Amino acid sequence: MPRFDPRVYVALDFENPMRALALADRLDPQQCGLKVGKEMFVVAGPEPVRWMVARGFNVFLDLKFHDIPNTVAQACAAATRLGVFMLNVHAMGGRAMLTAARDSVRGTAREQDRPAPLLIAVTVLTSLGDADLKELGHAEGATEQAVRLATLARDCELDGVVCSAVEAPAMRQKLGRAFKLITPGIRPAGSSADDQMRIVTPVAAVANGADYLVIGRPITQAADPVGALADVNRSLGVAA
Repeated sequence: MPRFDPRVYVALDFENPMRALALADRLDPQQCGLKVGKEMFVVAGPEPVRWMVARGFNVFLDLKFHDIPNTVAQACAAATRLGVFMLNVHAMGGRAMLTAARDSVRGTAREQDRPAPLLIAVTVLTSLGDADLKELGHAEGATEQAVRLATLARDCELDGVVCSAVEAPAMRQKLGRAFKLITPGIRPAGSSADDQMRIVTPVAAVANGADYLVIGRPITQAADPVGALADVNRSLGVAA
């Protein structure tokens, strides 16, 4: 398990894995973790993840597993064997799926004689607003739905949830300090919102209770990605 516990995770959402690895090679594991999502994983498979782990990065494997319990359990076991710091599943998969994932992660970590990665549940995607949920047949708004799913994840002994930083205060009040909150949709002041709807600045996200911040395009598409990351860390009081 990496020795560092940086607050910012840089989202390497690249189709070309060589671009992602070239950027990662410029970054410092003490200053950030790395998030690998579906696009790069489908193109390149697990080898880039192994490279990042070997370089000392905390890796968040963001594949949002959502399937029958046995399939998700097997996928979580494979992710655990990669040595990632954190992985996620969809809370909408239900109690049986969440507990199967939890048991698989813990059991595989014991077999590997390593600490278990954080197992995080996805609640409501940050691209969805209240109107979208209503269209999908949910009477509750985004915050209410997210808190409901987060409570289920906690009851199933998962380590935390992915949620919007807008929802983080409600999560903290309901679920306590130990439950981890991982927040995408983070945009430094002055950045474009892109396709995110519920966005928050890094400083505001931490003030709202976020543990880890996922930041993609404001860093990866910056003229100086290393400098952009340093600016975010500086705003959070993290020394370079």
